[in-house]
Amino acid sequence: MNTPTVDQVNPQDYPGKDVYTVIGHPIAHSRSPIIHMTFAKQANEPIYYGRIFAELDEFKKKATEFFARGGKGMNITVPFKLEAYELGQKKTPRAELAKAANVLWMQDGELWCDNTDGIGLILDLKRLLKEQGQVLSGAKVLILGAGGAAQGVVAPLMDEGVTDLSLANRTFSKAEQMAQQFPSLKPLRMEDLAAFSEPQKFDLIINATATGLGDSSPIAKDVLAKLMHSKSVAYDMVYGKDTRFMKDAAELGIRAVDGLGMLVEQAADAFITWRKPQVSLDINAAIVAARATY
Repeated sequence: MNTPTVDQVNPQDYPGKDVYTVIGHPIAHSRSPIIHMTFAKQANEPIYYGRIFAELDEFKKKATEFFARGGKGMNITVPFKLEAYELGQKKTPRAELAKAANVLWMQDGELWCDNTDGIGLILDLKRLLKEQGQVLSGAKVLILGAGGAAQGVVAPLMDEGVTDLSLANRTFSKAEQMAQQFPSLKPLRMEDLAAFSEPQKFDLIINATATGLGDSSPIAKDVLAKLMHSKSVAYDMVYGKDTRFMKDAAELGIRAVDGLGMLVEQAADAFITWRKPQVSLDINAAIVAARATY
């Protein structure tokens, strides 16, 4: 349960430590603290990492307060990645391309933003596909959703050689806007997926919506069955639970994976930016530590 007393972090309460946090709505489910503290232990870095719950209209206020009180860095989860990009005074090329940010940090008096979602997803997908003798290059991919999570991964997928990339969204105008930014992206309506006259088989379907935080899926099970073949992968960016999307895929005999690996990989990228550790981070150890809390 999100409460002001539990999911709030004041950097001034941790003298002698650099303070970092993750902010979102909801946020109580987040495993980012255990992941970053695992990295900190590996690298012998004296930090504290917590969580901040923000109401939907409070992101800018909460983030500004955190940094004004001495906070060093912040990870951003749903639904604030677009606002985080707008708040950043300096933007990395990855953030500029995505027009969304999941990392903020203070450097030389200026607030920087970055997007590590793309690299986090790519590294995790490569690991998963390698396990079943597949590669990402040349794969046929469908993304569900057009929010900040999706915006951060389109360009990295294309950079990896995904030339057949479709994106379906409930509000079609948002999918069209994404296609204007990325011309080779094919925009679809969610209802288009159910109305295809011929089965469309994707190698990978990525659920980039927040439906998994509840108990729903962006597409019905019978629609999912039409879209996937026996070696397809159903990937939900939500982690920590078997989402309805994942359950439907598993019941259809399709491999279903949550987004924990992506979370850990993108966290490692942010941690390296923030702390510049002198040791290599153990990704698998962080995955194990986070999954143990499920």
